[in-house]
Order: sequence, then structure tokens, then C-alpha cells
Amino acid sequence: MKATPDLFSSLSLGDLELANRVVMAPMTRNRAERTGEPREAMAKYYQQRAGAGLIISEASQVCLEGQGYPCTPGIHTPEQISAWRKVTSAVHASHGKIFIQLWHCGRISHSSYQPDGSPPPAPSAIKPSNGAVITYQGPKPFETPRALETSEVQQIAELYRKASRAAIDAGFDGVEIHAANGYLLDQFLRDGSNKRTDIYGGAIENRARLLLEVVDRLCGEISPGRVGVRLSPNGTFNDMRDSDPKRTFNYTISKLSDRKLAYLHFIEKMSGDPAITVTIEDARHWFAGTLMVNGGFDRDRASSLISSGLADLVSFGVPFIANPDLVDRFQRGAALNEPDTTTFYGGDERGYTDYPTL
Repeated sequence: MKATPDLFSSLSLGDLELANRVVMAPMTRNRAERTGEPREAMAKYYQQRAGAGLIISEASQVCLEGQGYPCTPGIHTPEQISAWRKVTSAVHASHGKIFIQLWHCGRISHSSYQPDGSPPPAPSAIKPSNGAVITYQGPKPFETPRALETSEVQQIAELYRKASRAAIDAGFDGVEIHAANGYLLDQFLRDGSNKRTDIYGGAIENRARLLLEVVDRLCGEISPGRVGVRLSPNGTFNDMRDSDPKRTFNYTISKLSDRKLAYLHFIEKMSGDPAITVTIEDARHWFAGTLMVNGGFDRDRASSLISSGLADLVSFGVPFIANPDLVDRFQRGAALNEPDTTTFYGGDERGYTDYPTL
């Protein structure tokens, strides 16, 4: 009789073998160089957390225009690739596995990040109605973005393809496509931010086109077993909304399922989201492959999701910031360190690599 899996069971992910099902979620920490190279402290930070079955790195821009926050890393220059090799080598030296998350911020960027000072690119010229852009000069109001020409949209998948090849060259075990949380690919998916009338707008088949083009390009470049996708169907962060999220995301998830990806990373709920419309059960129904879930779960809830078969992997964010040995603490039933929220974004090694282990 096959044993019921738990958080600490191994799992085959493509041609990788994960030691457990506890995943370190991607978390922006704003500690890269201004030019996008990871700093040396980042190698120590990720190596400390190599006990995770899989680490997903902080989101990294696929091109200069994709940046939307200060001191976030990139994966599109030789210098960035070289600096990331120190990170991946450190993780692998501690027997860890690490994917890089690829992003393009789209309308959440700012003209100060754009090489020519133009408005940030987006599916449509719709400014987010709340929040602010964090720039090197401090918070600034969102700007009305520039709607991308059809020919420009068609070039985006190539940017992601090049970034995925760069990631493999940098030693990453795979990549996660960030199509969540109100960034560019999410902006194309949802009709609240996509009012286009070309082949990338209107019906969900058109709004999902760019994401699927990106996925197909990466699967052809580095293989489906090295590619994951992150979605946040219920997310409202960055002023995101959709008139029919269940239809939009059930369709998108079913099409991703056809691609035989490494995994789907499904965010059930973030702090501040008003309701859950698209459920983990929906994701499990429409996605036939490995399902990773995220939603502020504690150890017990995560364990029940695994043992019930609703999820194959569970990702944890803040607990991994404060507990580099989170898997060990979970196994022992030990207390967790309290996170210092004042050091989450930017700064030095305080609140970054100095949290105690058991």
C-alpha cells in the first residue's frame, strides 16, 4: 500500500528529485545592485535556506524596461548571469534546488526606470487607481502607461526565452514565469487592465495568448520540465480585477495543463484580497500536473493540503524570511522566529542573513 505523502515526502519534479514538499516562495528583498547584479550576501541568504525542497528566487526582470522596484535583480546581462552563478553554486553546494522567477512589471513600472524616460509599457493605457510606484527617489504616483503596439507584444516572448536560457547558463535548475500579482502577463490576462482590440485582447483566448506564447517559447528552449507558472486568480494587488475570473483562469489553467509543465504555482489568497472565487479545488481540477499552492498557510494547513491530495507542494514566504531552517523547525514542531518587517525591503544583512537557526 502506497504511503500517504506529507510535507516531508520527496517528490519528482521533471528530472529533479525534491527532498521535501516545502517550497521557499519568491520574495522581493531589494538587495541587488542598481545595475541588477545579485550582491554577495544573496548567495549566503539563499544557501541558508537550501533545506527547502525547492527555492524560487525573487522576481528578476527579463529586460531593463521590465524593472519596477529599486535594487531588484535582472537576468539579461553577462554581469547579472555571472553574479547569479555564485548564488546557484552556493545553493547546490548545500544540496538545494533553485528556480528563478522571471518578471516584467509592465504598468507597475515608472518612467524613471525606462531607458528613454517614456511611460511604462502595458497592454492598455490604464493607470492603476490606487497605490504608488516605489522609485529610487521614493514613492511616486502611478503613471498612465503606454499601450504596446502589436509588434512589440510579439517580441515579449523572445525576451523571456533569452532570460530562460540565461538562467540555465547561470546554473538555475529551472524558471518560474511570474504571471501573477498585477505584473505584465497578469495585466494581459485580466479584462480590467486589458482593453485591447487586436489578437491580444477581447476574448480570454486572446488575453491568454501572450502568456501561452511565453510558455511555449520557454518549453522549446529549456524543456517543459524546467518551467513553472505562477497565477493569482483572486488577487487584487496592483488594482487587478476581472469580470469573470472563474472563466478566465479555468481556461488559462487548462491550457497550461496541456503544456506538461514542471508545476503550476497557484496563489489562493493574499492579504487584502476580498474573496476567493477561483479555488484550489478548481486548480486541481483543471491542472493535471504538479500543483504548488500558496496562501499564508501554516504547517498544519499545508500538511492537510498535501495529505488530502489537493496539493503536491506548498510554498511559504514570510516564514522563510525569518526561519532559514524552516523545514527543520516544521519537522521538530519547533517555534518559529518572529520576522522583522522593517527589514523586509532593502538594507544590509540585518534582517536578511542574521536570523538564528535552532
